[in-house]
Amino acid sequence: MKDRLTEALKKSTADYADIRVEFEEAISIAYRGRELDKAGSSSYCGGIARACTKGGWGIVAFDSLDRLDEQVKEACRCAALVGREKTELADVPPVNAEVRAQFVADFRGVSLDDKLKLIKSYNEIVMDAHSSVETSNVGYSDRMRTVYFASSRGSYFMEERPRMTVGLSASARDGALVQQAHESVGSVDDYRKITGLEALARQVGERAGALLRAPKVDGGGMTVILDPVLAGVFIHEAFGHMSEADFLYENPKMREAMYIGRKIGVANLNVVDGGAFPNALGSLAFDDEGTPTGKTYLIQNGVLAGHLHSLETAAKMDARPTGNARAVKRDKPPIVRMTNTYIEKGTINRDALFAGVNNGVYACSFFGGQTEFEMFTFSAAYAYRIIDGRVGELVRDVTLSGNLFETLHRIDGIADDFGVYQGGGGCGKGGQSPLPVSFGSPHVRIQNVIVGGQ
Repeated sequence: MKDRLTEALKKSTADYADIRVEFEEAISIAYRGRELDKAGSSSYCGGIARACTKGGWGIVAFDSLDRLDEQVKEACRCAALVGREKTELADVPPVNAEVRAQFVADFRGVSLDDKLKLIKSYNEIVMDAHSSVETSNVGYSDRMRTVYFASSRGSYFMEERPRMTVGLSASARDGALVQQAHESVGSVDDYRKITGLEALARQVGERAGALLRAPKVDGGGMTVILDPVLAGVFIHEAFGHMSEADFLYENPKMREAMYIGRKIGVANLNVVDGGAFPNALGSLAFDDEGTPTGKTYLIQNGVLAGHLHSLETAAKMDARPTGNARAVKRDKPPIVRMTNTYIEKGTINRDALFAGVNNGVYACSFFGGQTEFEMFTFSAAYAYRIIDGRVGELVRDVTLSGNLFETLHRIDGIADDFGVYQGGGGCGKGGQSPLPVSFGSPHVRIQNVIVGGQ
């Protein structure tokens, strides 16, 4: 494959060209309610050729590996039609590597029948966990994605990128009131991590039923403690996307607000994005432009320390490439995306973090949300009252809203625990979803958060 890609790139007449070829094999299983909704496998091969001339990009997607040289020449012709300025791409040392997946337990050694039996058992547990559970959505997926990449600058790599996930969801009903609960578990190297989840499946069904009886919390400004999952989602969605340099380059107002060196949060706040984080869903050795991944501090000691870059944004913003140019599949060009984004652990014991709250909310997991520049709203999957430092009754329909920059300064406690969310789904941006990512955090306490309730 290296020879085929290298030979095809010799046909390039552009300032820069690359080819990415992908092979994928996947299995997907899903139960909805008591019925098996889907069970199947798929495979594909294909890729994309890119060329850049005078700052203009030509892109050709293909599903056959025949005539790769013609795909390169067509991309070059397209680039020549739109190029009007100057090609600006940061320099990185050429790479030459093959990265094989390292498994503890390979999902490819497990039969489809065994996977079906596992998911059926989880689904039965979810459905039977509470009398109010009306339906479920329980699924399994795995895939082995093998990426080959070469560029006109002499870079080449092959990387295997496996992924397996289990999703557990329950919907409970009491008349017109419907409540949901969900959990998901993923891994890149160990099938055993998605087995033995019977207790988790039972929790999902029980929580959906319990939320029907849970009261709504009173709304207003209050102290909130985020669990590691919700804190990780918050830093990914509300802050991480604003650190992606293509967004900043296209939004002068936000580029002015997100300048390196700005005091952006409390002094002990450290936020990292890193594709080299071991055995995480967002990890990869190289991004889809051949740049090695690493560890990028976005916030260090409360100060804005970095942005996430592709070759092009790094050149245009006088920065170094960070290994964050990623594509979701074979026919999509790489754009600036996060990998594994997390808040580093602090120094406060978890119990002490709660002890400092007389009347607040402990918000856990997530059901979604929205951001608009620095403004955000997130929905917790479930939450509890905190009374006199103790976790109290379950509450529902909790939303958290605010201004990102103000909220980062209102953090007054970061625990010394730490968790990384390894689940299903993925990140969406620019029509490319779901991209595998991970996010994580310790427990985080924030003062005066606007909580939506009754």
